[in-house]
Amino acid sequence: MKAVYNPCVSTAQPSRSALFPRSFTKAYPQAVRGEGVWLYDAAGKKYLDFCGSAVVNFIGHGVKEVAGAMASQAANLEYVHGSQFVTDVAEQFAREVLDFAGENFRGGAVFFTSGGSEAVETALKLARQYQVEIGQTKRHRILSRHQSYHGATLGAMAVSGNLLRREIYLPMLRDSTKVNSPYPYRCPYHCTDQCDKCGHKLAQELDEALNSCHGEAAAFIFEPVSGATLGAVAPPNGYLRDLAGIAKRHGILLISDEVMTGFGRTGRNFCYEHWSKGDWAPDIICAAKGIASGYAPLGAVIANAKVVDAIANGTGSLVHGFTYSAHPTALAAGRAVLRIIREKDLVLAATSDRRGYSDERLKDSKETAGHKMRTGLRTLSDLPHVGDVRGIGLLWAVEFVSDKYARTPLAPEKKFSAAVANACMKRGVIVYPMQGSVDGISGDHMLVSPPAVITTGEIDWGVSQLREAIEEVSRSS
Repeated sequence: MKAVYNPCVSTAQPSRSALFPRSFTKAYPQAVRGEGVWLYDAAGKKYLDFCGSAVVNFIGHGVKEVAGAMASQAANLEYVHGSQFVTDVAEQFAREVLDFAGENFRGGAVFFTSGGSEAVETALKLARQYQVEIGQTKRHRILSRHQSYHGATLGAMAVSGNLLRREIYLPMLRDSTKVNSPYPYRCPYHCTDQCDKCGHKLAQELDEALNSCHGEAAAFIFEPVSGATLGAVAPPNGYLRDLAGIAKRHGILLISDEVMTGFGRTGRNFCYEHWSKGDWAPDIICAAKGIASGYAPLGAVIANAKVVDAIANGTGSLVHGFTYSAHPTALAAGRAVLRIIREKDLVLAATSDRRGYSDERLKDSKETAGHKMRTGLRTLSDLPHVGDVRGIGLLWAVEFVSDKYARTPLAPEKKFSAAVANACMKRGVIVYPMQGSVDGISGDHMLVSPPAVITTGEIDWGVSQLREAIEEVSRSS
């Protein structure tokens, strides 16, 4: 007799964990402690956190000042709801974040969330409400880029270009119009000069896409440097400035997704500043990850005065909110983290190009972690399967290929980057593997993005272990 599936009867094995894991096919060590750039598991093994635990930790693990600030806040006031109260920690931290964001955000405001996806959702809805408030009620469409990633919630996923993460949910998404992302290693215009002359062409795609929207566009969202999906790709000079001009001409808002790149990760307070001399800025910045360095779930939407004034002087009410927006304990973590970033000069520590930084403190100083990371990772370029080493600050990617001269991607079924990550893990090094950089399916790369407190010796050791891992996987491929 054929068995009938009964959803009320569990088929789980008795030994299976009650925890829903990211993957049922992978065995995870149990983390028990962190200190500096090191993580320790229950078996006593230590791991170099060479990727900041998904490009999150920037100040290092185990910083007791942050834990103390959280404990002090929780002991005094752990939580209130934003519809009933504001708190001093929220007011103080919002002012500090605006100050960190600089002159272009003077008079603006900060909306705190519990992470990056929530920050992007907030920014998308804020852009729509802004347009309604100024009388542009038909403006609702959000434009974005192919090979981008903006979050796991449905709105954020709709504007993302990560094929592998979107595919199963496509019937649920209201998709966005997308243009190409800069990708000098595989330029869509087949240039041979690292896209030095392609910036205008790439930006022009946005202009053409906006023309096709017939006045319905509300905003354009972009990563100033590509995150995990494309892997630390920096834009050509002039490209972001062109985007800002096009956005202004078409009356749309410019949203910079700095969930991964913000709060010092690339050697500037916010990544877009590498390509701005104060002559342009986004209207909205989405931040998370480094804002609390992983010590608490925290994100932020930083809006300029134009956006805030439209709502404050209009209906006076944001039609949006989360239960844990501006959570006092999380904000205490954020304040402590930002204080450490400033006191230890960690933005400067992340700088990878001394010549591009005007700060006099770099004169006669020791090599920055960002500069050491750049020089160290580029030594991997001699390996047969390493096609490209790219990045900025403390956000780097290594792209793998089967033929480095033809730039042929590896077969997806090889799962090369995942295999390298596993080989690194055995050696006590944690990296961030990704697949699909070429077309959403093929293309292997990995991110390397350690905390800014990493030493030159730790970088040397991490790069040497990464080299050995690549060589090991290459021999078996």
